[in-house]
Amino acid sequence: MSSRALWQQPYVNIFKHVKIEEWKKVSKEGDVATYMDKSLRCSVFRIRGSVPASNYILLPKTSSQSLGLTGRYLYLLFRPSPNKHFTVHLDIAAEEGQVIRVSFSNLFKEFKSTATWLQFPFLCGAAHASVYENTACAAKQGLVGPAPSSTKWTCLTLNLHYVLSVYLNRTHSHLKSVKLCANMSVKNIITSDLLFDPDLSFSEFRQSGVMLPDGTAPMPREMCFPVPKGQRWHNLYDYIRFPSDGTKLPFDSIQKGSNSETEISAQKSPRKEQSHAVKISKPVQDRVSLIQQITTPKPARRTKQRSANQTKRLPELNYTHSGGSESPGSPGQRSQTNEQVTIVRADDAGVHVYAHCEDDTYTQTDSEEEITVINAASPRPVSLSSDQPVKKPQKLFPDPILKLNRIIGFGGASMRCAVWSADGEEVVYPCHAVIVIMAVSSRLQRFFIGHTDKVSALALNASSTLLASAQTGANSLIRLWSYRGGVCQTIIPTHTHALNLLRFSQSGGALCGVGKDSHNKTTVVLWNTRRVAEGSVIPVLAKAHTDVDIQTMKIAFFDETRMVSCGLGNIRLWRLRGGSLRSCPVNLGQYHNLEFTDLAFERGHTQDRPVDERTLFVSSRSGHILEIDYVSVAIKNIRRLLPAQETHTHQREKQTFSTGAGIAVNSISVCDEFCVTGSEDGFMRLWPLDFSSVFLEAEHEGPVSLVCVSSDGSRVLGATTTGNLGYLDVSSRGYRTLMRSHTASVLGFSVDGVRRRVTTVSKDSTVRVWDMDTMQQLYDFVPDDDESPCSVAFHPSMPLFACGSSSGTVRVFDIQTSSLISQHRQHCGSVECVIYSPDGQCLFSAGALGYLVLYNSSQHDHPVVRVLSNVVAWSVNRGPDTLAVSSDSRCLAIVGPTEYIVTIMEAQSLNELLRVDVSILDVESSTLDSALNVSFSPSSQSHLLVTTSANKILWIDTHTGQLLRQVSEVHKHQCVSLAVSEDGRYLLTTGQNSLKVWDYDMHLEANSQVFIGHSEPIKQVRFTPDQMGVVTVGDALFIWDFLAPPQEHSKSPDIKVSPRKLAHSWAELNAAELSNESPRKALFQPSSPPVMHFLSSALKDSEGFLCDSAAELQLSPVTGHAHSPPPKHASFLRVTEWVNNEDTPTLPANQSRTENAQDGHAAVRPDCYKHFTSCFKTSVLDQTTVAPLSGQAGLSLKAVIGYNGNGRNNMVWNPDTGLFVYTCGCVVVVEDLHTGSQKQWLGHTEEISTLAVTHDAQTVASASGGGASHSSLICIWNASDGSCRNRLSYHKGAVQSLAFSRDDMYMLSVGDFGEPVVALWSTRSFELLCTAQISVPLHDASFCPFTAHELTLVGSGAVVFTQIQAQDNSTELQVQRVSLPDAVGQAEVTSLCYSTCRILYTGTNGGHVCVWDCLTRRCFVTWEADGGEIGVLVCRENKLVTGSNTKKLRLWSVASVQNLSNALHKSSRAKDDGAQVQLEQELLLDGTVVSAAFDDVMDMGIVGTTAGTLWYINWADSTSIRLISGHKSKVNGVVCSPDEQHLATCGQDGSVRVWALQSHELLVQFQVLNQSCECVCWSPPKGVNEGVCVAGGYSDGTVRIFSLKSAEMELKLQPQPVSVCALQYSHYGHVLLSGGRDGLVTVSSPVTGVTVRTIRDHKGAPITTVQCTSKQYKEFGLEGNELWLAVSTDRRVSIWAADWTKDKCELLDWLTFPAPSPPEDAVALPPSLAAFSPSERGTVVYTGYAVEKEILFYCLYKKQVLRTISLADWALCLGLCSTGRLIAVGSNLRVLKLIHSSSGRFQDFASHGDSVHVCSFSWSGSQLFTAAHNELLLWTVHGL
Repeated sequence: MSSRALWQQPYVNIFKHVKIEEWKKVSKEGDVATYMDKSLRCSVFRIRGSVPASNYILLPKTSSQSLGLTGRYLYLLFRPSPNKHFTVHLDIAAEEGQVIRVSFSNLFKEFKSTATWLQFPFLCGAAHASVYENTACAAKQGLVGPAPSSTKWTCLTLNLHYVLSVYLNRTHSHLKSVKLCANMSVKNIITSDLLFDPDLSFSEFRQSGVMLPDGTAPMPREMCFPVPKGQRWHNLYDYIRFPSDGTKLPFDSIQKGSNSETEISAQKSPRKEQSHAVKISKPVQDRVSLIQQITTPKPARRTKQRSANQTKRLPELNYTHSGGSESPGSPGQRSQTNEQVTIVRADDAGVHVYAHCEDDTYTQTDSEEEITVINAASPRPVSLSSDQPVKKPQKLFPDPILKLNRIIGFGGASMRCAVWSADGEEVVYPCHAVIVIMAVSSRLQRFFIGHTDKVSALALNASSTLLASAQTGANSLIRLWSYRGGVCQTIIPTHTHALNLLRFSQSGGALCGVGKDSHNKTTVVLWNTRRVAEGSVIPVLAKAHTDVDIQTMKIAFFDETRMVSCGLGNIRLWRLRGGSLRSCPVNLGQYHNLEFTDLAFERGHTQDRPVDERTLFVSSRSGHILEIDYVSVAIKNIRRLLPAQETHTHQREKQTFSTGAGIAVNSISVCDEFCVTGSEDGFMRLWPLDFSSVFLEAEHEGPVSLVCVSSDGSRVLGATTTGNLGYLDVSSRGYRTLMRSHTASVLGFSVDGVRRRVTTVSKDSTVRVWDMDTMQQLYDFVPDDDESPCSVAFHPSMPLFACGSSSGTVRVFDIQTSSLISQHRQHCGSVECVIYSPDGQCLFSAGALGYLVLYNSSQHDHPVVRVLSNVVAWSVNRGPDTLAVSSDSRCLAIVGPTEYIVTIMEAQSLNELLRVDVSILDVESSTLDSALNVSFSPSSQSHLLVTTSANKILWIDTHTGQLLRQVSEVHKHQCVSLAVSEDGRYLLTTGQNSLKVWDYDMHLEANSQVFIGHSEPIKQVRFTPDQMGVVTVGDALFIWDFLAPPQEHSKSPDIKVSPRKLAHSWAELNAAELSNESPRKALFQPSSPPVMHFLSSALKDSEGFLCDSAAELQLSPVTGHAHSPPPKHASFLRVTEWVNNEDTPTLPANQSRTENAQDGHAAVRPDCYKHFTSCFKTSVLDQTTVAPLSGQAGLSLKAVIGYNGNGRNNMVWNPDTGLFVYTCGCVVVVEDLHTGSQKQWLGHTEEISTLAVTHDAQTVASASGGGASHSSLICIWNASDGSCRNRLSYHKGAVQSLAFSRDDMYMLSVGDFGEPVVALWSTRSFELLCTAQISVPLHDASFCPFTAHELTLVGSGAVVFTQIQAQDNSTELQVQRVSLPDAVGQAEVTSLCYSTCRILYTGTNGGHVCVWDCLTRRCFVTWEADGGEIGVLVCRENKLVTGSNTKKLRLWSVASVQNLSNALHKSSRAKDDGAQVQLEQELLLDGTVVSAAFDDVMDMGIVGTTAGTLWYINWADSTSIRLISGHKSKVNGVVCSPDEQHLATCGQDGSVRVWALQSHELLVQFQVLNQSCECVCWSPPKGVNEGVCVAGGYSDGTVRIFSLKSAEMELKLQPQPVSVCALQYSHYGHVLLSGGRDGLVTVSSPVTGVTVRTIRDHKGAPITTVQCTSKQYKEFGLEGNELWLAVSTDRRVSIWAADWTKDKCELLDWLTFPAPSPPEDAVALPPSLAAFSPSERGTVVYTGYAVEKEILFYCLYKKQVLRTISLADWALCLGLCSTGRLIAVGSNLRVLKLIHSSSGRFQDFASHGDSVHVCSFSWSGSQLFTAAHNELLLWTVHGL
């Protein structure tokens, strides 16, 4: 210690040192005074002013002076002023010569860092037993923002060495100055190298004789706070220490202690901290809060006697700031002040508005709302306030609970606002108060939300980086948005009454706006937008007022100081000069009275003329188009658009220039090659620049209000005044509608959950039907002129809807036929509400004049059952919730007969059951309360909810009429609509423009969440029938995703939640943003039927029966096949004990078999995907494996996840018996579609290629294998018990197809292209009857369904008709090969199916379908059914299904083909020009269609694709549901969750999938495009994260952390520059360890993503394994509470001891295992694998490339190998079970070995079809998970 610092020991009282009372060495400013504090009983200094810059105490007086205090710790004794903000600045000198300012304040919302300044947020504590302390304790965090109204004196301890070392990598030298600012009282400031215990005074220390650890001391007298007798120090004061010694948070965050008492531990000597690879001195995205405070007192007062080695416990820190900082995953935070809007960015999905209303009983802010604009993919801001002082704070989960998904609507304030993005792939348009960005290819939407009124103008700069939008109304303003980030950068107040026009300059540096001021004068404003930053002020360049009308104004693209405008009677040129806008008019002459609507500059540039020598095109409502020379400001040419006239010859003629009325041109747009006009007659026309002729036009349903050409000129955007938005593709001349919308407010809607349609009724007098997924309008019903629709309701199951109109008529429409099926007029006034009962038996309608009508909807014509008058309260526009029907369809509730009465009736008869007078329920109210809406609770049928005019919700008992509960002040305005979820957990209400989601039971402190986005009052709200979404209508149709998690347990016995629905809710939660595997229904309505070719009936000469092209017949003898593996008892591996030098007697290790490849000529594979080819494998099946004896197996196969999309026709389904069979790898899976239970048939060892089932569904055949070294295998299974009846082997190659005859007497097998042989088998004994060699490769075969002796084969360029000839004891196949017709040409015939006894359909690889007459064996019709190869054909009566490699599944109506066939047989010269096929429906699936099965009427079926998905298809309902799904590519990781409820997998396709472990269904999928997910891990069960998270490591070096509850990415970090190979949370979850392909191991914070440490010891060799486990604190002689190891491919293992809470990590042991040189022909060496043994403490289990194939057990205590276990092959994966001393090993021999680690006993399981490269036990050891390529198997562990 230097002499300079000796005088500072043991401490320095700074106030006494500088003699603060004299104010000579200290500076003070503002309101600073001394006063006597009663609690401390001494004088203290008080700073009262609120401005830190003018109210402070500065020590020393000037900046040139220095305190020079070298103490390690700074102690500040102070108390924050109640309800105020304070700030403290510390200037600290570093040995490196820099001066660092460290500031902390409760003003700061987040941690910020620069090279010279650290800012920490301070979270204030509250006085003991106050309501604020209760709130903070329950919330486990301090109070954010101003100090509470009751604060405590605080002893703050700062470790200055730690702060500088960790956060800036600097060495602390001395404290230079201290500045105390604003709103605080201070007793003293002290520095010292000792750590003082605030609860132990010096006198107590001397009396007790306690031995304190080195570096600690009792509190000096000058620092002590008085403690009255009988009181506790921690009840009266706070002790805050930074950093803390908590054990639950990473060291770089504020840490919460585990106990209530303070732990004073020995500290390091005052030297520089060891530098880590932390790098957090830059502006870290770090959630570091400065202060943690101890509020919980010690359990007992200190006794006078203490043991010498007794230490105090860690403090419990209650003030952890969790929501106020930014991180890579959430670069924003929620504001803590009411009415403050905060915008949070995210990388994906749209932005929606969430408003959280918190009722605070202390601050009385019930009517205020806290609004946050957030994105659903971002981590949620944390709300700290609560309304109950004693309750534990709770709120709705998740927060937010809704996410805006789609908006159906366009326009609002204007139909002229829509722009292209720069790349022409997105369209930006307003929908009332929301700005929508739609991708034109995918139709996905994202939203910019923030406007409070309708958007009136839009502008996007040329680079698509900055978007400007303006809103209407008195508070007109402009928002500037980051186009890519979706964030509002700044707001420009316009001070105009209405802003209707915005334009950017070409560079984006200037923005022009046009509007009206308060005097209705036109105002033009020009802003400078060159430097737009968040919160920046946008300067005004110039502003001008004018009396001329301006319809359009544009900035010249060649000079942003020049502008042009046009309007009524004027065209003006503007220029910015000298800070003012000046204009000059164009001399219009006789055209000065025209109304000009739009203008456009000529594009393009040539070198021979000036840049401003441009032609200006101006359009007008009279049809005139003026061409103006911009330089001379003169008219060059005038043209006029006139309507065409129909003469007597019906030829179009143009009118003369001066005669007739012209066509009003509303918009004009110009590109380099053409000009586009949009006119009042509904036409969009494309002209050459000289307007000589129209070369393209598109007609719209209404006047075209906008045309806009994309930047490349390939697309033209068009909008109409009728609310339509679409674009014209110039090259293809195709038009696509992007959006249709109502032109007035939407009054109500109804959802068809079966077909996912929604019907809306609007003030524009239309009823429209929409598709909820595609947002396309399907139907439009327009009533008569004298009435308008008022209400609508969908039938719960049938495609019908009822509509009530203003004339009192109720109509029922059939959607499928677009027809009116029923019409009733029982009402005198308008029909305000129509509603179906849930069972669909009854329809009710309520009128404005009190009528109630009951209809029988079980009958087609909906007859009237009963009419009642004066039972419904009289009112117009009451809304759709006037009536409500209970979920059991027994009760009907109505508002009536007066507005004060709610009546409950029997639904079937309308007999009155109960009346409730809501006006007298609140006896304290001074006004009469009236009912507005009613709704039954689906889960609690005795609950009726009523909203009232007093803004209340009443819960009424439907049996007694008793008031059960009420909620007041539901909305600021009256509640318009309400709805209850099916499970009875959530309630929706709407009031004015806001939507609220409530906890139904109202048991939370924050019972609701508020969502805004509508610009008009919301008329109706409903849950979607699947409870996965919410729909609201008002100004437009909003569809929200409902993000509430599924209910785990029913609240009451009558609530039943379907497990399938819950699984579906998880699977479909973010399907569109994450997996993109959902099929899209293509609304394909061909304008003309497909082109059909009618062929001649004459056969070609080259075709004949058994001619030269006929196949050669070949008979083969029948050979028997026996398969009986030799019996064998339990097997053992050699175990070598190295420590005891004893060898356990074992059997020798198994030897692998070596086979020689056979040479042969390689045939050419046909060019079609239908021909099966097995997956490429480098593995070889171990022929020496022995299956365990029955009943003694250590494992049993529980489930198989996935479907083999590489197979062909490898799925069968019998709709009559329900038999459902498919394959995955070499396993045949039988699944019950009702229960989801599985059975597995094991018998194959190679990949299964195809399946077949007999017609009685009693026998299933499966085929696998085939190749150079072995023949294929056909297994015959009994469907009843799953036993294998026979095992057949004949084909050398793969089996392409299997088929059973109609009478199930024969089975046919077809070989592959290497040996195109068909084999016919008898199903009685399964003996081979005969074979036939075909000269062309075959792809498929099918028996005729009407006779057992006919079948057809299809292959390369031919259809082979075959007959079975059975004579005596011999059987032959007679074949006739027929070539394809000339219209098809040379092609592969890839599929076939029979229709009737005379018709056969075949498909080709060119997409053609050929129709054959089986009697004449001629093709008489062909048509192109698809653009790709048709691999699947299924025909049922007049319906044909085609599936192809274009991922399309199409349903055709082929009735005309059947009729044509009959006509051809009746007359050889039948006319064929009337036959047509019709495409009825089309589905786009997620992969090539490889298998399909449908019922007899073609209503439903199951389809398999190459993506590994099995889809349930329902053509009648137009629905598709994913039944089975799996990974399409290789699975890289499988890991079970700690609670064993879920299973996480990752694969090369970049997906992380989470499965339900019980049902094996996919819950959620997180998809990252163009990356491979290499590893995956779960967060530990107890850690800093409250939710369950799963982390994935990717090939681009990133790690993404996903939340299972919110199904969203919480954090993205990049710890590695290369691929992440291994990933693991630390044992307690403090850090996340990742190993890279370059050998670096990175330690990161899972909270902030900051890199804590980088370990380079393994550099150069990829990391294969990272594992963590716990250890005792002093175990192995090292500190730390956990061990972890890392393994690299160079056979090196490092074992480390760590305590991440203290940033300690030390190397415990380093292991290097020797190995010989790898063989020259080795493709890849086996991986090095290691793990901690769960059954032998301190033991590491290792295997890898070495001299011997073995597993080693290394003892960390003895530093030597304990024993080894020999293996038959190198291990590819290693799994250790927590119980039973079991080890699972996978190898390249496709064998999974289960080994007992002590005895060496093992069992082999050969159920995989490829190398077993992943194996992992569950935490309890009861289950095992293995993967081979994309096969995923789940095993139950029984033990050995």
